[in-house]
Amino acid sequence: MIRYVYDFTEGGQAMAHLLGGKGAHLAEMTRMGLPVPPGFIITTQVCRSFLATGSEPEQLAGELAEHLAALEQSTGRRLGDQKDPLLLSVRSGAQHSMPGMMETILDVGLNDTTVRALAEISGNADFAWDSYRRLLQMYGVTVLDMDPDLFASELARHPDVHELPLVVDNFKEVIKTATNENFPQDPARQLQRAVHAVFRSWNGERAKIYRRREHIAEDLGTAVTVQAMVYGNLGPDSGTGVAFTHDPATGREGTYGDYLPNAQGEDVVSGVRDAVPLQELERIDPLSFQQLQDCLLALTKHYRDLCDTEFTIERGKLWMLQTRIGQRTAEAAFRIAAHFIDEDVITPDEMLGRVTGEQLGQLMFPRFDTAHAEPSLAVGIPASPGAAAGAAVFDSAEAVRRAGLGEDVVLVRRETSPDDLPGMIAARAVLTGRGGKTSHAAVVARGMGRVCVCGTETLTIDPLDRAFTAADGTRVAEGTVISVDGSTGAVYMGALPLVESDVMRYFEYGEEPTALSAAVAHALERADHARRLEVRANADTPQDAVRARRFGASGIGLCRTEHMFLGERRRLIETMILAPTDADRRQALDDLLPLQRHDFTEILAAMDGLPVTIRLLDPPLHEFLPDRTELTERIAGLRATGEEPDPHDVHLLDAVSRLDEHNPMLGLRGVRLGLVTPGLYAMQTRAIGEAVAQRRRDGGEPHAEIMIPLVGTARELSRARDEVTATLAEVSTATGIDVHCPIGTMIELPRAALTAGRIAQQADFFSLGTNDLTQTTWGLSRDDAEASFLPAYLAQGICDASPFETLDLDGVGRLVSLTLEEGRAAHPGLPVGVCGEHGGDPASIHFFDSAGLDYVSCSPYRVPIARLEAGRARYLQR
Repeated sequence: MIRYVYDFTEGGQAMAHLLGGKGAHLAEMTRMGLPVPPGFIITTQVCRSFLATGSEPEQLAGELAEHLAALEQSTGRRLGDQKDPLLLSVRSGAQHSMPGMMETILDVGLNDTTVRALAEISGNADFAWDSYRRLLQMYGVTVLDMDPDLFASELARHPDVHELPLVVDNFKEVIKTATNENFPQDPARQLQRAVHAVFRSWNGERAKIYRRREHIAEDLGTAVTVQAMVYGNLGPDSGTGVAFTHDPATGREGTYGDYLPNAQGEDVVSGVRDAVPLQELERIDPLSFQQLQDCLLALTKHYRDLCDTEFTIERGKLWMLQTRIGQRTAEAAFRIAAHFIDEDVITPDEMLGRVTGEQLGQLMFPRFDTAHAEPSLAVGIPASPGAAAGAAVFDSAEAVRRAGLGEDVVLVRRETSPDDLPGMIAARAVLTGRGGKTSHAAVVARGMGRVCVCGTETLTIDPLDRAFTAADGTRVAEGTVISVDGSTGAVYMGALPLVESDVMRYFEYGEEPTALSAAVAHALERADHARRLEVRANADTPQDAVRARRFGASGIGLCRTEHMFLGERRRLIETMILAPTDADRRQALDDLLPLQRHDFTEILAAMDGLPVTIRLLDPPLHEFLPDRTELTERIAGLRATGEEPDPHDVHLLDAVSRLDEHNPMLGLRGVRLGLVTPGLYAMQTRAIGEAVAQRRRDGGEPHAEIMIPLVGTARELSRARDEVTATLAEVSTATGIDVHCPIGTMIELPRAALTAGRIAQQADFFSLGTNDLTQTTWGLSRDDAEASFLPAYLAQGICDASPFETLDLDGVGRLVSLTLEEGRAAHPGLPVGVCGEHGGDPASIHFFDSAGLDYVSCSPYRVPIARLEAGRARYLQR
């Protein structure tokens, strides 16, 4: 038989799914023998039933009556008694903490008669009438859905405490006028309607928004805790407070919290009155303070974690009203876990259950000190964390020019393209009007550790005017210094002061560890010991490769060769594209060869002894040419004035027009480009092979792997592989060194995943390109979706998370699993990794570990995060 109500003595911590977090922990404290006011819990099952049917389960009334009678017996008071009434608090409590998101009603049981009994028993009429006033106000707002201002304005008219009986009468009249019903004098009716109101608050707007943000399931429901009231507002020997067993902001040892004499609990939480530091309680009430210290010590030993507690002192008697595992900052999470290891409270491996990759990421980036900042100009999508300030510039060339003169700059664009890479490298931050967290700007910025805010749609960015305008009309011209906060998405005028991250200094420069960075290092050491997944880095330059290795990468999972063709080398690519004859094309490729060889040699040297997966050219060729619209306007403008345009520009426009595609992402790119552009992949392969040979001559241990992008059929890979193999053989013959490089492919199209068994017969390894695989599976353009409807989908709960940030397990995840299953069935032991942005996403890493991938690859700055989450994935599975 299903039970719907549990006494505190019948529950425990493990029953949070049924009793909610608040109820389960109250029951646990009761079992521990701590001073907890007695009560009972109505389960989450009742909430789910009530919300589904609009009524209570039939047997609930009987169980409630039984537990209410037991509560009356244990307290020696009776609900509605005219001489010594039992008064109740009715509180929400979901399985997962949702602080302040649902409702509470206090002082249930007060009416026109019992308020006088309370005044008599307490010897404090003002207290009794104030309690009745609180009940009427909470009942009106929570149960009857009234406007809180109706009560606030009435209370403001009668601020004198001695006018509270008048306020109570007026509140009852306000309720009658607004709802056409009287406040119920029957305490049982009050209790029933209060319970129903708490159930309904599960579907309140703020609760739904919070659940979406925290990824809490919508169908869990809330429990309701019904508890005997205790009062902290009975005089100077009473009070209420909040206490933590460690500092939740810094993680430092010691008891932290606030205490408010002669007050109720909501007065502390709401901040309507100034509390005193908890240590003051030792002076005010030494006995209660020592009892509280004893309770906190018992809770720390029992829960082996930071505990967040609420307590009330009623005329010198301490009561514990709540405990939960406390929320904490990222810094506190690492320091508390390290402290608990030192004190043998937890094992070293348990630290992996106490800290997260997301928290580590927060610690790695600098932060603005916004305490005295002016209001922000705009708030966009925080795409790459950190904080940076600099002069606003509106094109890549200007960013490079100013940075070359030693000036800090912020590159401001409507959106970025690969051609903006030099400017992005030069800039301290990138700000775009369009795009989201996985747009080009965001992906590249994260890879370089650049601050980035995207999707600032309230800014009007005008590259021709070289300025942007904020929603309030503020115009920011080029050269004006702005501050960009990649952690919050806010943009400010001027340069805000920065607070540096000692964790980043520890990773980047090997500085002597502080208490915080030592705690981070300890966590990473345990993660490296526990994890199965290798963690590689996406790195395109020798500098990135050096940094990746310093941050703990075990190789490079993606080296994008297209980034090597930008800047001054772009002219050589233009020459190849514009070449009128095969001989001219070969000459252009020959000119590129030594540059590519040098790049690969340097990267292989930085990663000596570790694998380096080099992806042959992937993007369409038109991305290396000027913008078609700009070229057309420039040429037309000159002709309109009778001037002759530059013949090179005319030639470029012809090429751009010839290569123009309606949907270039699905056009001539990847392996298709290599197969129809003679000599392109052969040149790149030769550069890789000669770099390997050079490193071996120099005594190195290079491990280059060649990856063919965007393969959709086994035949494509077979043709490309033949060319790569033949070119490597030529290099071996020419150098006298046997150059062997594994040849694999990226699985980034649904067809490739569906035919992975056939493709695997031609591949030495697979790398899952989950960025494009997500786009092609969902039928979405990443930038367009994040700039238009995806935010609305997230807000409406249609999507729990952006599929470009966290892997879509139901769709893309199934394709990943199919790729592994069929690929390894056809090619036993086939190495498989992932090199999309998901390779650095904590939630996705857990899936990749359980699915059986061999490695994840992410930007160098996310390598520590991926290392930690890979270790956590193993620990949490155990």
